[in-house]
Amino acid sequence: MMKRFVLLIFAAFLSFAALAQDAAEMINKANEAMKNRQYAEAFELYDNAMKNLGDVQVDASINFNIGFAAMQADKNEAALTYFDKAIEAEANVSKAWEYKGTVYNKMKDAAKALECYEKAIETSEEDTGALSFNSAVLAFRLENFEKTVKHFNEAIAANFRPEDAYFNKAAALKRMGNDELYEATLVEANTKFPADQKIAGALANVYVGSGNELYTGGAAIINAANQKVNDGAMTTADDAYTAELDKAKVEFKKAVELLEKALKLDPKNANAQKLIDACKQLL
Repeated sequence: MMKRFVLLIFAAFLSFAALAQDAAEMINKANEAMKNRQYAEAFELYDNAMKNLGDVQVDASINFNIGFAAMQADKNEAALTYFDKAIEAEANVSKAWEYKGTVYNKMKDAAKALECYEKAIETSEEDTGALSFNSAVLAFRLENFEKTVKHFNEAIAANFRPEDAYFNKAAALKRMGNDELYEATLVEANTKFPADQKIAGALANVYVGSGNELYTGGAAIINAANQKVNDGAMTTADDAYTAELDKAKVEFKKAVELLEKALKLDPKNANAQKLIDACKQLL
């Protein structure tokens, strides 16, 4: 009986040793699969190896590799699990947070993706322009426009796609109802990137809008004066009537100045040209 017990124990030891040997072999094969970008195969090998490590010693950074393979193989939950292990082991922390954000983004969880990207920015010692830009895009999608502006400012400071960052920052300011900063941002952007048609077109539309308000204001002054004439309160020969016309002309001249700026930015802006023609008919 004692002999049989010893044999069983020995057999179990051999089994564990074989498992450990298999785990080491699987890790080596997984590493090769990673080099060949065979991510689904690499993940399966890594994952199976980690479940049967035995006494095989592995560096904690392997969790990052497994998470990356899982992410590329669309094994989203597994990717999140292994990236969390990498973060806990302080292995490639910033990149692990970034890729967690990428996974959540694929899962259409913008709030968690943004949170992860921001953690990646906080823990990174490298250029974070791309992360800031992506964070701003997610914040815009979540209608968190204050964070949108903050992160686009970071992208601009890092010179990462600054034209797009300026344009979308302006859009966020517009959504916040801050028309003054919206215009100021477009003016700054147009000064730095005069060839960018998106920025020029948006700024042209701002000028058209302001020009239209001035034209409408001038027309209202004339209409009010003519109503007084119709009511018999004044005549077209009165100085008061002439003074009202002069007030209106001041508005029209201001409108033309803005509308001509709009046309300079966007020569094909039909609304700007129509308003200029309307103003000049009344000057």
